[in-house]
Amino acid sequence: MTVSGSKNFELNVTEYIEEAYERCGLELRSGYDLATAKRSMNLLFADWANRGLNQWTVAETITTLTKGVNFISPGADTIDVLDAVLRRTNNGKTSDISMGMISRAEFLNIPSKETQARPNQYFLDKQINPKLYLWPTPDNSTDQIVFNRLVRIDDADTPTDTVEMPFRFYPCLASGLAYMLSVKKAPDRMQMLKAAYEDDMRRAIDQDESRASFRVAPDMRSYRLR
Repeated sequence: MTVSGSKNFELNVTEYIEEAYERCGLELRSGYDLATAKRSMNLLFADWANRGLNQWTVAETITTLTKGVNFISPGADTIDVLDAVLRRTNNGKTSDISMGMISRAEFLNIPSKETQARPNQYFLDKQINPKLYLWPTPDNSTDQIVFNRLVRIDDADTPTDTVEMPFRFYPCLASGLAYMLSVKKAPDRMQMLKAAYEDDMRRAIDQDESRASFRVAPDMRSYRLR
């Protein structure tokens, strides 16, 4: 038995579009067919951002804080901040100190936002250009914040672009694009293609989930023996 020995199969934007048209029972024939499919692909990526965590779109970011400035700009491509630590170096020893995430209402109700100390909480204001607010306000310009942020997928700009994603997501990109095209061009296949897309997406998301152990313990601090 002879095997290829290669593990580099990868489709470009045009090939995904051709596959999607074929699943709709159609062929890619014109420049407009390509343009409308590329637009649908980029909308599909936006849908993926709303579906939750994709592990390969998590980026670790390190930013040095500025004394008296209580926010940083994590980048316009930031969808969410998953967790954060404050990194402080004393006498050549570096320590990462856990930070807690708070809500918009909790941040709003902090009475003195200008209080300077070691930051231990953060709030992500999800505007078009997000801001990551810190509290207390940093008291030096040497601490760093290290955070994992969920970032958007690169756009499909040209037909020869490839899509940066794990190969296990290739099937759900093809089936998702086929479904989105069927809404416009093959409504008779829409329900079938939607079911295929959701099935492929569920399998990919299940495989992408963390396998780390999760433990839950009751809080016994207020418990008293009688």
